[in-house]
Amino acid sequence: MAEQEKPKQERAPINFDENHEEKREFVVSEGLTTAEADELLKIHGRNELEEKHTPSWLIFLRQLYQPMPIMIWIAAIVEGAIENWADMGILLGIQFINATLGWYETTKAGDAVAALKASLKPLATAKRDGKWTNLDAGNLVPGDLVLLASGSAVPADCLINHGTVDIDQAALTGESLPVTMHKGDSAKMGSTVVRGETEATVEFTGKSTFFGKTASMLQQGGGELGHLQKILLTIMFVLVITSFILCGTAFGYLLGMGEPFKEALSFTVVLLVASIPIAIEIVCTTTLALGSRELSRHGAIVTRLAAIEDMAGMNMLCSDKTGTLTLNKMAIQDDTPTYLPGLDQRKLLQLGALAAKWHEPPRDALDTLVLTCETQDLSALDVYEQLDYMPFDPTVKRTEGTIKDKRDGTTFKVTKGAPHIILKLTHDERIHHMVDETVAAFGLRGIRCLAIARTLGDDLNTWHMAGLLTFLDPPRPDTKDTIHKAMAYGVDVKMITGDNILIAKETARVLGMGTNIQDPKSLPTMDAEGKAPKDLGKKYGKIIMEADGFAQVYPEHKYLIVEALRQNGFACGMTGDGVNDAPALKRADVGVAVQGATDAARAAADIVLTEPGLSTIVHGIVTARCIFQRMKNFINYRIAATLQLLTFFFIAVFALPPIDYPQGMWPTCGSPDAIAYPNNPCCPPTFFNAETNTTVDVTMEWLRDNQNAVTEATLNGVCFTDGEPWPDFFKMPVLMLMLITLLNDGTLISIGYDHVKPSAMPEKWNLPALFAISIVLGMVACGSSLLLLWAALDSWNTNGIFQKWGIGGMPYGKVTTIIYLKVSVSDFLTLFSARTHDGFFWSARPSPILLAAAGIALSLSTILACVWPKGHTDKQLSMGLAYETDPHSSTLMPLWIWIFCVFWWFVQDFLKVAAYWLMHRYNLFDINSSMAVNKRDANKVDDKHDPLARGSVGLVEGKLLAAKVEEAQAKVNAAIKHDQATNLGRASANLVRLSANLKQAGMARHSGNPKGADVEGAAQTVENVLQNLDEAQAELDPKVQQEIAPAMEGVREAAEKLAANTAAALGGANTEQTLAKISSKRHA
Repeated sequence: MAEQEKPKQERAPINFDENHEEKREFVVSEGLTTAEADELLKIHGRNELEEKHTPSWLIFLRQLYQPMPIMIWIAAIVEGAIENWADMGILLGIQFINATLGWYETTKAGDAVAALKASLKPLATAKRDGKWTNLDAGNLVPGDLVLLASGSAVPADCLINHGTVDIDQAALTGESLPVTMHKGDSAKMGSTVVRGETEATVEFTGKSTFFGKTASMLQQGGGELGHLQKILLTIMFVLVITSFILCGTAFGYLLGMGEPFKEALSFTVVLLVASIPIAIEIVCTTTLALGSRELSRHGAIVTRLAAIEDMAGMNMLCSDKTGTLTLNKMAIQDDTPTYLPGLDQRKLLQLGALAAKWHEPPRDALDTLVLTCETQDLSALDVYEQLDYMPFDPTVKRTEGTIKDKRDGTTFKVTKGAPHIILKLTHDERIHHMVDETVAAFGLRGIRCLAIARTLGDDLNTWHMAGLLTFLDPPRPDTKDTIHKAMAYGVDVKMITGDNILIAKETARVLGMGTNIQDPKSLPTMDAEGKAPKDLGKKYGKIIMEADGFAQVYPEHKYLIVEALRQNGFACGMTGDGVNDAPALKRADVGVAVQGATDAARAAADIVLTEPGLSTIVHGIVTARCIFQRMKNFINYRIAATLQLLTFFFIAVFALPPIDYPQGMWPTCGSPDAIAYPNNPCCPPTFFNAETNTTVDVTMEWLRDNQNAVTEATLNGVCFTDGEPWPDFFKMPVLMLMLITLLNDGTLISIGYDHVKPSAMPEKWNLPALFAISIVLGMVACGSSLLLLWAALDSWNTNGIFQKWGIGGMPYGKVTTIIYLKVSVSDFLTLFSARTHDGFFWSARPSPILLAAAGIALSLSTILACVWPKGHTDKQLSMGLAYETDPHSSTLMPLWIWIFCVFWWFVQDFLKVAAYWLMHRYNLFDINSSMAVNKRDANKVDDKHDPLARGSVGLVEGKLLAAKVEEAQAKVNAAIKHDQATNLGRASANLVRLSANLKQAGMARHSGNPKGADVEGAAQTVENVLQNLDEAQAELDPKVQQEIAPAMEGVREAAEKLAANTAAALGGANTEQTLAKISSKRHA
């Protein structure tokens, strides 16, 4: 099968070799008849991409019965059951807004296949019934004879019948230079003929083509929940299950205590709705949306919001080479071997220009290379006149110009082309040998050569080799620094390219990425059904993890590399620009289409860059980690707030029934207090029961136990200060609970603007540690709320706290409002504690927007608590705290509540810091090791189910250290030339040995020998090497010291990070504390 053979361009991106590999024999088509074509069309189908179409309405419907929406449906049904139609309407609105957003994102994913289909050229020239005709390319079938002419698109996978043509495959491979194809070579659908004309036999059409298989891979891997969705679903599941258990227990308890079924159900429903954090998804989505706007200002357009969370945790970045790591523009290198006296690079470039039409726009890539070089001076060619010109021809494979020198009238010829072609024109064996050796040496480094020869004197038939121009697609100026920054953030950058392996290795060496570049022989292929092997991750994960990159790969290899990394728990990013990159872009956790990408690549990607290079991606990583921190802060707060509310009401039902506490009563009629305040009601001392013909003493207990129409009408209003007895259990009006949610969660959207510090390592969700801290925060807030509720209920007790402190008794309406204000204030203060993690709340300055939102929400809550109307809210007594109920009542209660909340906020924050200290001290929940194990789903190195967890530790840090050591070597060697210091020479030798040790450790790791093969083991000599360098630097000239210092500091930082992460992963040590110890030891 032709697609199984390695295409010509894989062997050499610029194919100068005329002795090309012979292709297998095939039957050259003479054309088909219409009848034959119709029969074949029935067998093979139309020559177009197969498209699986899902109706738009079905996509929308699916958004309404996924796990998260089901929870909202339950909440809405519950609200309807208690006839709370307003809240039910809000929940339904949230449901349909979420569904609409999900529908929009899902339908956009199908645009990848649509873009591929749209990029096909619709017409083809084929021979039917013995005549050449233009027909719909969709009607082509295998066996058709088609014409491939300059400027035309290749309509299907075709085998070249004869001759040679140059094919531009940039849309497929992303490589910029055309490929010369000969008889038997396979030209792929979607590419374009740029030079030459030939006939070709159609081999594959539609979904069987290289292009079609790429499209089919785009349709794989869909239908699974995103990582952020899984995390939010897990959190929601835990909270909902906890809510159901506690609410169900409370419901059963109330029924057992004799509460009416409707009353018990009403309370349980209210508590259940309040405890489900429905706003969690909306706030997270809003935070991501605000983050996407921030990314867009830096040249990164986000097409899938959840990709921001994936980018924050990304630890593997597979980058395309051409156009991303490099400029996608061939550039002349400094190495310029010459073979005629008096020639240098400038003069050789001028000779190269004379072998082109230098007064006209460049005709091809090599003309562009010579004529547009920065050191080229075309004005110096004004003294020459071109008498004749022979353009490039695939059979001759060179260009030639006949030139007249206007100054003396002499005539000579100049030619340029592939070295072996130009050598055939010359006859100096010594020069032949020198050129062959030079070209071979450059070839080992992936550097290409363009040979230039000329005639001398009047002899226009004898050619003399003038020299070689070397050229390469150079790295972008900022790529090396950008890659090292990515590595410093714990992201391993791997080069994945279809280009030649020698070129890939040279580019990786220059960029400090490592030179373990593999070819596709170590990778699997798709099975017969076009699916990835079942044992892909298990069998190939280690090879792919340890490789620095892969070259000469097909689109399916890129897809398989990404899939293998994902199966092994890595958060994988992929960059690309061509159609060949589209499947891998879609399958990756973060698909990034670089600037200038094809429509198919952009449609398949999660993020589209509008600026060149990788620098935007690294900036995006930092921004994404900031966004992740904001989401994590909110979720930490939201869990704590939910647990506070849920456990508060649950415990209050069991432990603090209001009916068990003394209630405020008016003075007994005739008593001194009643006489002192004649305008107030008074309670009769006795009550005559006409039904039983008995008289009883009126007490609070008797009134509570004998609630009937008579006592309610005649005694409640004049005996109870609240006008009715206190209820059997404490609950809060639904309206108050909804206000807490709206004011707090609504204004918390501003957390998307908060100031945060990005993590130095890829982010991951450590849910046990997150829940542990949330429990600490929530329990302190809950405990303080229970304490305040007890004090408020006990306020009529003469020995109670409120009475002793002179606050006085609290009507039940005020007790309800007190708890409303307390929960509102402590909720928001909990956020300010949660957002600083293991630091105190004052250790990180919040953003002005968050402070303003907090001020607005807390001010509104306080004002509402002060002026809440007196009466019943949702059948519950309520009253503003600013109202006077009697001459002794305190109107400063809101102030006391604020003081109470702030005091417990300090206690809460101290206990949070203590909890973090304990977790870091003893590595509880793997809080230290999880960040050092550079895999998203692994928290410890000794996980038997995850054999690659150990290998991920120090992998990126070791590569960065090796790169920094090489940089330092270069700086030290340059300094040695400037200042011949023997001690610096010894330090340089130590660096050389350290570099060798690192390489040896890397080779051992690649070979699968774990004993003594860890990179961190080889780095143990770093401290001694740096000490030698520090001593040597002290004796150098200050200017030389300045030149060396940055490189040395880079080595030191990389080594310290490697040591700290290794200690965290293997010993559970706190990374920050380890770095602090290393730093203090160095400065001691």
